[in-house]
Amino acid sequence: MQPTEAQLLERRIWRHFSKGLTQYHLLDDGDHILLGLSGGKDSLALLDFMSRRARIHRPKLTLTALHVRMANIDYESDTAYLEDFAAARGVRLIVRETSFDLSTDTRKSPCFLCSWNRRKMLFTVAQELGCHKIALGHHQDDILHTLLLNLSFQGQFGTMPARLQMRKFPMTIIRPLCMVHERDLAAWAALQGYRKQKKLCPYETDSHRSDIKQIFGQLEQLNPEARYSLWNALEQEGKLVE
Repeated sequence: MQPTEAQLLERRIWRHFSKGLTQYHLLDDGDHILLGLSGGKDSLALLDFMSRRARIHRPKLTLTALHVRMANIDYESDTAYLEDFAAARGVRLIVRETSFDLSTDTRKSPCFLCSWNRRKMLFTVAQELGCHKIALGHHQDDILHTLLLNLSFQGQFGTMPARLQMRKFPMTIIRPLCMVHERDLAAWAALQGYRKQKKLCPYETDSHRSDIKQIFGQLEQLNPEARYSLWNALEQEGKLVE
């Protein structure tokens, strides 16, 4: 019997997910990992596939998820849904709230300040729990978009690495979906019926990232192998593990 499209999709995501974990040595036996759970499709998929991986006995993993609510951003996340989603996969969910004040640093965009404060809360909770790794839901497209942003606006060849060892304290950032394509995650989210946030962030299209995403799509139309060429360049320059 031929596998269905849904089965092929699941196998493809699992294959890319597992390859990323192995190739960039993201997991170690005994890890307690804090998962960033924003509520978007990528973080839901991260929790979904990491919880599956945790059910495999080696390496032995402990997972905790953190959802950070931003008090002064006008969007609403469905916390009850996230709690049920995590519980169904055997993962404890912690919910924390934080905020930022645009008037304190007018040089930075709301997106930067929101991201910085969320990341700060992730580090705080990870240290409270004794976690030495934080897993984020960035996929391959996110990593390549960041490369193009850095080249275009900063004049730097760099991106979000698959594994980043922090220099100032013992914490490692990992991106287990680093080799998974966004289009596959979008199809998986639709197939699984992942629930979207009740109201999307008002700033989510107010950045260069959405423009770069369109440009990246045009690059793939010109050359379907463009993503692999960019990825290979990152690997050759040692930018995926820092």
